Amino acid sequence: MVRFPLAEKFVSIDGEGLHAGGLAVFLRFSGCNLRCSYCDTQWANQLDTPTQSLSVEELASYVQSTGVQSVTLTGGEPLLQPHIDELITALGALGYRVEIETNGSVPLDAFAAIAFRPIFTMDYKLPGSGMESAMRLENLAILQPQDALKFVVGSRSDMMRAAEILRQNALTLNCTVFFSPVFGQMEPAEIVAFLKEMRLSQVRLQLQLHKYIWDPQKRGV
Repeated sequence: MVRFPLAEKFVSIDGEGLHAGGLAVFLRFSGCNLRCSYCDTQWANQLDTPTQSLSVEELASYVQSTGVQSVTLTGGEPLLQPHIDELITALGALGYRVEIETNGSVPLDAFAAIAFRPIFTMDYKLPGSGMESAMRLENLAILQPQDALKFVVGSRSDMMRAAEILRQNALTLNCTVFFSPVFGQMEPAEIVAFLKEMRLSQVRLQLQLHKYIWDPQKRGV
């Protein structure tokens, strides 16, 4: 039986993405292939992180018990989990809206072809993250209007690089684009000023709502 290492599960609001502010069931999987400089969930990726080993059936049962209709799979990097497509398919077949928070390094084509296609909120890691070399630009063409592309920016040079990526892919990019500040490192007003300066009218500013509502280090929210 397929089992998944779950670092935590809880109900809260989506803190970011197209459905920010709405209730969702969060399933956080342990393990990530990147080590971003600003990562706020490093605790979930350590070898000694306590996890529950849960099957597709057990996870689906938990989701059903919450009464919430949206599910967010996060991590770590959830798409690294072997057989995660089985969980996505099972939740989709039950009628849930499934959103994947993915770091941009995993090919999305196979997951986009699942019968119950999930929603992708995909990061593009900028130079300040230290992980840009792991990005797969081919993923950008897979994103659709129900998906989101997120640039986490920590400096003006990060924003300049994000603007360059957008210019280079303008003809194929069909999703909503967010600029989100590295929490505590860049003021949101700086992003607004940059969007005005560069006339980036297709970009939205995004703040991580959960970090403004609760302590930024609090888990399970």
